[in-house]
Amino acid sequence: MRRWGYIGLIVGIALVIGLVCFQGAGDVAAAVAAVSWGIVVVVLVRLVPIMLDGYVWRLLFLEGHRPPVLTALWARWIGEAVNTLVPAFQVGGAVVRSRLLVMRGVPGRIAGASVVVDLTLSTITLLFFTLVGIGLLMAHHGESDIARAIGYCVAGGFVVVVLLCVFQQRGFFGWIMGLAARFARGKAWDNAIGGAQALDEAILDLYRHRWLLAGNATGQLAAWTLGAAEIYAALYFMGYEVSIADALLLESLILATRTAAFFVPGALGVQEGVLVLLGGMIGLGPEVALALSLVKRVRELVIGVPGLLAWQIAEGKNLFSRSARRAAASAPEPPGPTASSTSRSREAL
Repeated sequence: MRRWGYIGLIVGIALVIGLVCFQGAGDVAAAVAAVSWGIVVVVLVRLVPIMLDGYVWRLLFLEGHRPPVLTALWARWIGEAVNTLVPAFQVGGAVVRSRLLVMRGVPGRIAGASVVVDLTLSTITLLFFTLVGIGLLMAHHGESDIARAIGYCVAGGFVVVVLLCVFQQRGFFGWIMGLAARFARGKAWDNAIGGAQALDEAILDLYRHRWLLAGNATGQLAAWTLGAAEIYAALYFMGYEVSIADALLLESLILATRTAAFFVPGALGVQEGVLVLLGGMIGLGPEVALALSLVKRVRELVIGVPGLLAWQIAEGKNLFSRSARRAAASAPEPPGPTASSTSRSREAL
């Protein structure tokens, strides 16, 4: 699977380069340069939905196991970095989030269950957000082949999510985790989550807390919506003012495309092609649409590279502490006083 991820990465980079050259590298570079210091605003605007998403993820931890706010935001930031910059098929960030919290003392079954439910609700809310984009697209151009194709994909997505929820209720996810652990030739992952059955029970326990689920889903939908502010800000600094509806249209359908193209790391090339297509529908030239995508790529690097470094630092500290504990456990105990030395000490007294 990792090999296919790297193949997708190479193909995606080639597509981006080809699109930029085809549309005119000079025009695209000029549009990107027009953003100037506005890239700082774009980065800050993007941090808002990431932090909101991390905060509502924390709601899925029951009292007694809920991590501190900063810990949840830290793990969510690193998960975002993994998903955008590492060939991990859009699920690597979830695994890393869970692992980071386990390293901070959260039981594995609790961290794993929170991530599973969070991803499920994330998929559901993204499908609803995509419906908003389809509605806006139809309002612009009426019924079209693009809207119809995306609509079919959304319908299929809802079917998959319903089946996923049913399987989770029946313990299927825990069975999959146990199967994955056997294929991994070890019990490391199974031990980390406390066993497949424990993970199933933790997931079912979470689904019983409807208000927590509602709070998480509402927050995630708000985070998807706030993501459109990044597109609005980037285009504003380029000198193109679009309506909020147009920004929502682009953001929702780009997110849907990135999710569908999970096998291509960062949806490289796919995002650019879709932006050129959709940008033309709202009056943006192809060079502007490509520049918008490149600005988003720059933002991903600015947020993601420090996140990957923070992840490696955390893993290094964890490895060092584990090595220190093993060394302390294997060290021989210092020899105590022997009986003869004790008796000689008493004679001296």
